[in-house]
Parts: sequence; C-alpha cells; structure tokens
Amino acid sequence: LFFLQMAFILAACRATAWLFMKIGQSRVVSEMIAGVLIGPSLMGWLFPGFFAYLFPAESKPILFSVAQLGLVLYMFLIGVEFDVEIIRKRLRSAASISAAGIIAPFLLGGVLAYFIADDPQLFAEKTSSLEAILFMGAAMSITAFPMLARIIFEQGLSKTSIGTLALAAGSMDDVAAWCVLAVVLASFQSDWSIALIAIGGGVLFALVTLTLVKKFLQPLGDKVQVAGVMNPDILVFTLMLVMLGAWFTDFIQIYAVFGAFIMGIAMPRGKFAAELHRMMYPLTVALLLPVFFVYSGLNTKIGLVNTPYLWGLAAVVLFVAIAGKGVACYLAARWHGESHKESMAIGTLMNARGL
Repeated sequence: LFFLQMAFILAACRATAWLFMKIGQSRVVSEMIAGVLIGPSLMGWLFPGFFAYLFPAESKPILFSVAQLGLVLYMFLIGVEFDVEIIRKRLRSAASISAAGIIAPFLLGGVLAYFIADDPQLFAEKTSSLEAILFMGAAMSITAFPMLARIIFEQGLSKTSIGTLALAAGSMDDVAAWCVLAVVLASFQSDWSIALIAIGGGVLFALVTLTLVKKFLQPLGDKVQVAGVMNPDILVFTLMLVMLGAWFTDFIQIYAVFGAFIMGIAMPRGKFAAELHRMMYPLTVALLLPVFFVYSGLNTKIGLVNTPYLWGLAAVVLFVAIAGKGVACYLAARWHGESHKESMAIGTLMNARGL
C-alpha cells in the first residue's frame, strides 16, 4: 500500500505542477494544493471508499516519517548552499527583518486572540486567555522556513543577496517562534524546564555545530577537494551527523529542520558541498520531499470551516497574518537601505506559510 501511495502522490504532484507552473506558481505551491485535492477535502469527499482504502489512518505514521526524512535532507542541502559570507555583511538587516516579522504579527495575533479566546469552537475550556494569546501570536509570527527555502531555491535566488537575506531572516524568525511555542507548551504543562531546554539547547547546538563540528569536518572537505569525488564512507558519516542534528533539535522540542539546516551550514564548501548536492538533491526533491507538502493536505479538512462566522474569521486571520508580517518586513528592509522592489520581495518571501 505504501508503494501505491507513493506512486499516487508523485502522479498527483506532477499533474498539479504542470498546471500551476503555467500560471507562474512555484512547484511547492502545487504540491500543497495536490495534497488538499487528494485529501479528505476533495477526493475523500467525492470518493470516500477509495480514499479510505488508499490512505487508511494506520498508514499516516509511515507517510509522516518519510515526509520528515525528505524535509530534513532538503533543509540540510539548503544549509549547505547557504552563503555565510553574504549574511555576515548583512546580519543587522537580517536580524531587524526577523524581529519585525515576529513582533508585528505576534502583537496583531495576540489582539485577535484576546477577542476569540472564550470561543469553545476554537480553544479548549482549560485554555487561559494568556495561553490563547501566546499560541495565536506564535502561529501568526512563524515563517514556514521549508516553504520559504523551497521557493527561493526554485526561483534561483539561493545564492543571491536577497535570497540569502530572506533565508537568514526566515531561519531566525522560525527558531524564535518555535521557542515561543515551547513557552506556550511549558505554560500548558506547568513545566518551565521545557522552554529552558528548548531555548538553551538550541543555542548550545548552534554554537557547538558552527564551531567545533565545522572545524572537525574541514579535513574531510580537504580530502574530497583533492580526490575530486566523495567516497561512500564520507557520505554515510555526513548523513549520520545530519540525522543526529535533526534528532537533537526535535528532542529538545524546537524542530528537526533547524538541526539539519545548521548542520548543513557547518559543512565544508567547494567540492564537498558540490558532491553532496550532486549525490543527494535529485532523489530528495523528486521522491521524498513531495510527501512532506502533500502530507499537510492529507490532514486538512476544509469542510470543518462550515459556517459564515468561521469563514469570516478565517478571512480576518489571513488578512492579519499577511499584513502584519508583510508590511513589517517591508518597512524593516527599507529602513536598512533596500530598494522598494527588494523590500517588497522580502516582505512577500517572509510571508511563506505552512501549518
């Protein structure tokens, strides 16, 4: 059944991508739409028997694992491509854009949550107003880093100044928002060690990986540079480090993607990075990664938004999310001397959304 699911997912993604690319949309957008189309929102509604056979509940954990593997490998490769030298020159800009993209939507989301926190359709009874505000603020302020990275890479912006700036700001944004979610989780469980471990562990992981691990890997980079190719032993060792990084950041309740991305930044550049891309990129993007974006749609039931009130609220949430992050990031970019066009691009990219 898993193999049949994979064939069906790949076919749906390819068909949807063919249509969406004709109207200028990125492939990642088409993959998310494909997930909605073959999920309970459409296929499950039109053909419930076939949907129940093809995607039974007990198969979801397997697809989830494959989706996470594809995402981790892809974000590792994005980290490998990340141009650290560009961002060193523009660190203040990235930090300002990230801060603006968190604070403005967080405040707007918090204000919105204040008025709807008592609605039992939206929040459980045990949820306090403060917890609802923190949750909605965090949800509004998160930039979907994998979505952002995929769009930048597909549009050929990964090695440009604007692409690197957006990636840096997006990574800071994402980590900060996940830390806020750790605080929310700690509040729900009345255990503040959850937040301490997440935030402290994330900082420690980044410092150790970008100093000690990076220095340790340099001889391997030199070896590949001389040989001109990467042997299987070095590839396996590298993959082991990626898996450990993803496990650790997931274990401390930040996000597996963060560990993979930071590990990618620590990799040697030159031939080492080129070989990783040559050996890993095609299969990761063609086979594994689509499962991640489709999986979102498989778990989305648009039919649950079934009243004029909920549709109206959805429209308000959408407007607040886009306006808060887009306008704030645009203004921050302009403040640091970016042109109107580049600032608009950054505001748009930072508005990349997932779940």
